[in-house]
Amino acid sequence: MSRLFEGKVALVTGGSSGIGRASALKFAREGAKVIIGDIAFAGGEETVNMIRQAQGEGIFVKTDVSKAPEVQAMVDKAIEVYGRLDFAFNNAGIGGTLFTPTASCSEENWDQIIDVNLKGVWLCMKYEIRQMLKQGGGVIVNTSSTAGLVGARFAGAAYSASKHGVLGLTKTAALEYGQNGIRINAVCPYIIRTPLGEDLFRDDSQREAQMTANVPIGRLGTPEEVAEVVVWLCSDGASYVTGYAIAVDGGHMAQ
Repeated sequence: MSRLFEGKVALVTGGSSGIGRASALKFAREGAKVIIGDIAFAGGEETVNMIRQAQGEGIFVKTDVSKAPEVQAMVDKAIEVYGRLDFAFNNAGIGGTLFTPTASCSEENWDQIIDVNLKGVWLCMKYEIRQMLKQGGGVIVNTSSTAGLVGARFAGAAYSASKHGVLGLTKTAALEYGQNGIRINAVCPYIIRTPLGEDLFRDDSQREAQMTANVPIGRLGTPEEVAEVVVWLCSDGASYVTGYAIAVDGGHMAQ
């Protein structure tokens, strides 16, 4: 095992399941101490237990990323326990109402998705960057989506708008803090086999085949495949990559 991140500290939001959990486990396998921030207590604690069972080190901090005091407390806890913050993967997000046309989207639905998916990423970056400036650098990866690169009718207007917004935040912050030793990138998955991804197929048995047909590789992705890209972006192997959005999509966006 390479143990790329021995002595480093990684923060993962949305780490109770799916891409967040897979990324937290990958960071831990590479030697990083991991902070899991999530609103789901049971899932977050389970991820930490999985890390510890694999001889890694981690803690869980119950966090609603749409609330500034909770985000600040999460970052403060990371510093209190581990003394620094080298990597942050801002992955927490919700899907909202799928297949809902723009004119049918409720104001409540819009506000909830924007609060978590967009404001939540901004709040996390705000407090993470402040810490990284103090210590002389760090790496941030944000979760967007292929629905942040192009329009996506299945995702709905609010979700697509939130994920496009994440890319604007990512690129702007990368320009602002590149000379401070902080790299900031985004991953843009297509449909991945996570609890959120499975929601797409719950009420339509043929939809999975239709979505898979849009992937040149011929299958949907796994959380572990996205985690590999996240961890690579945080590594020295990506030292000249910043302000970039990487599609993790089996070739979907190449069409």
